Amino acid sequence: MDIIKELQSKRDKKRAAILSRFFKTGKGEYGEGDIFLGIVVPVQRIIAKKYVDIPFRDIQKLLNSKIHEYRLTGLLILVEKKDKEKVFDFYLKNTKNINNWDLVDLSAPKIIGDYLNNKKREILYSLAVSDNLWERRISIVSTFSFIKNNDFKETIKIAEILLNDKHDLIQKAVGWMLREVGKRDKDIEKDFLDKYYRNMPRTMLRYSIEKFSPKEKEFYMKK
Repeated sequence: MDIIKELQSKRDKKRAAILSRFFKTGKGEYGEGDIFLGIVVPVQRIIAKKYVDIPFRDIQKLLNSKIHEYRLTGLLILVEKKDKEKVFDFYLKNTKNINNWDLVDLSAPKIIGDYLNNKKREILYSLAVSDNLWERRISIVSTFSFIKNNDFKETIKIAEILLNDKHDLIQKAVGWMLREVGKRDKDIEKDFLDKYYRNMPRTMLRYSIEKFSPKEKEFYMKK
């Protein structure tokens, strides 16, 4: 495919080595087996827009690849496509291929969140209790789309479901979304924290209070 030739032409071995370490591709790590070409995201966005009209079967080939940038570029193409319902369904069938935190974060709010803005959201609760780490991250990060519209209900409910999740990538994501809620309505975030801060994982708590004053941080970090 032409898109693969273009991506290969942009590879950078030094950056690929750095990214392989950053995204934890070693044995037993969450990104084990992921292969990097070393292409920065802005370049992938340009390529995605150039190939936005490629068929879904070609996007499937990109998503099936072990090469990280193929999968990310495929997801960025999905973000750009106009048939949002078809993209939504296709995305959910491919969650096994959306298997690193940047892949989730750069796609889930736009594809899942935006599509569900005026629809029923039960699917997020199914994802939140999945055994799949990345589906759980999709469930909470997708709510970023709602947060931007000052709609916090799903974020709070899913944060409660994920409150005791053991994986730091979920703890960070929940803390991040709570922080985003707090930027728009601090009282809602503080209501959540006042109820749960004594039991929250420290990573989740630290991420959620990142924008608080030193005095507020001290209060919440003292269990």
